Amino acid sequence: MLKKPETPPMGWNSWDCYGAAVTEEQVRANARYMAEHLKEYGWEYVVVDIQWYESTADGSRMHAFMPLCMDEYGRLVPAENRFPSARDGKGFGPLAEYVHSLGLKFGIHIMRGIPRQAVHANTPVQGSTLGARYAAKYASICPWCTDNYGVDPLSPNGQAYYDSLFRLYAQWGVDYVKVDDIAFNALEGGRMIEDEIIMIHRAIDRCGRDMILSLSPGPAPIDKAGILCRHATMWRITADLWDRWEDMVEDMDRCAQWAPYVGQGSWPDADMLPLGHLSLVGSEHGVGERMTRLSRDEQITMMSLWCLFRSPMMFGGEMRDNDEFTLSLLTNRDVLSLLTESHGARQVLRNDNFAVWQAEGKGCTYVGIFNLSTIPRPVGVPLYWLGLSGAQQVYDLWEHRDLGLWEDCWQDELRQHACRLLRLTPVEGD
Repeated sequence: MLKKPETPPMGWNSWDCYGAAVTEEQVRANARYMAEHLKEYGWEYVVVDIQWYESTADGSRMHAFMPLCMDEYGRLVPAENRFPSARDGKGFGPLAEYVHSLGLKFGIHIMRGIPRQAVHANTPVQGSTLGARYAAKYASICPWCTDNYGVDPLSPNGQAYYDSLFRLYAQWGVDYVKVDDIAFNALEGGRMIEDEIIMIHRAIDRCGRDMILSLSPGPAPIDKAGILCRHATMWRITADLWDRWEDMVEDMDRCAQWAPYVGQGSWPDADMLPLGHLSLVGSEHGVGERMTRLSRDEQITMMSLWCLFRSPMMFGGEMRDNDEFTLSLLTNRDVLSLLTESHGARQVLRNDNFAVWQAEGKGCTYVGIFNLSTIPRPVGVPLYWLGLSGAQQVYDLWEHRDLGLWEDCWQDELRQHACRLLRLTPVEGD
């Protein structure tokens, strides 16, 4: 069944650090790190990103029209030179079992559709009397990955192919599937591929295992919010997000648009957290191996916004290389509590210099005050902006300390691109 969790999923995805080239050893090592350092804080999904079925993948650039590892039913399987436990037809079963043994959950990335390789060979489709060529929608392709054709929703065996695919994933023990080129397709005018989303949802409901369904890339069209809430767990609201301040500010605007749709098992996704050690192989957007280019204040701003908005939290860096500061971002219980204890986030103020966000908690109000400008600035936030009256006790979630009372207008000075993340609790008897 399609899993609709009460809180946004949290985990690690291999793309930001390994592109398409991640190996089983690297996945296992990051899973061990998560189990040891992060599991107790809610981090649980370990996700293998794109082209795990391509034996020559070596970076973030796709190799066009390469032979892909595939079973007799046209379903892609892990490349054994990169995932040796997949030998003898075991697929991702052994790796998923290992991740589960650590108390974690296992996920994979797929491209929507059916492999061109299967279509050209007209492989059998499990559960259908027709071959793969009758499942394909030949004109529906991805502009940046040559692996697949789309699946034709009008085909008599299109649904059969997706059903067979997710039966296989259920046998492997997959808990999370990220489907790409489906929330936004550049060749179709940015259209969401609605028919295939519905087919995939149907296949998940039939497969016999609960699974998270994540849709990429973005920006997903907000006028399709109702469909996304019904048929997916999470969906990207932005294009690929990397470690650039300008991209993060743009993401804040998208979060403000999507805030009304957050919750009840549906989670608009502000994209992976490009923190820590990135691009270990290849390069993305012309930038190679590095620690995140975001300053410490910008990293805190990112984590504050993601938690206020209640975005899914998928860390992108090589976790074994986390320094003390990076680890502290991922293990701050006060900040992470917003993911489970807040609701109703909204943007109260936004101009060129500042943004103010507010969310409600259990007997408290959470407030994020963000300096978006390139210089330190004083800031004043009147209490009435938040719809509150009476004195409020102020607690800083990042610094873990009380800051006194907020009785009228909060006065502070913020460094460039810095923020305050505060919890306000009414003073009794006021």
